[in-house]
Amino acid sequence: MRLPDKLARFNRHVTNPIQRLWAGRLPGFGIIEHVGRRTGTTYRTPVNVYRLPDGFVVVLFYGAQRDWVRNLRAAGGGRLVHRGRRLRITEPTVVPSLSATDLLPHLPALLVKRLRVENVLQLREA
Repeated sequence: MRLPDKLARFNRHVTNPIQRLWAGRLPGFGIIEHVGRRTGTTYRTPVNVYRLPDGFVVVLFYGAQRDWVRNLRAAGGGRLVHRGRRLRITEPTVVPSLSATDLLPHLPALLVKRLRVENVLQLREA
């Protein structure tokens, strides 16, 4: 199950501009910097992100077909602002969330299971 598109639109116009002020510095959050497939414009999308030994995992509450996910996959990567550092990320791979819940901290894993989030996005740090 993914969260409704109406909520995604609200977040894009109201919540995301506010979250961009702090998401790149707090644990459990980050800002994905990606380039539009058609426009070439650089976008900054706040996300829930968690550290892995070789990269990161992003919870896809709105599904894998969001524009920022498609842009990141088309480009083969982008940048992630995480805990005040700007990192190069590569190999964006959508994987079933059930195979990744062991990688998440307890509370986010529980939330993923409760909301029946279908996929997460794995990223490698370059």
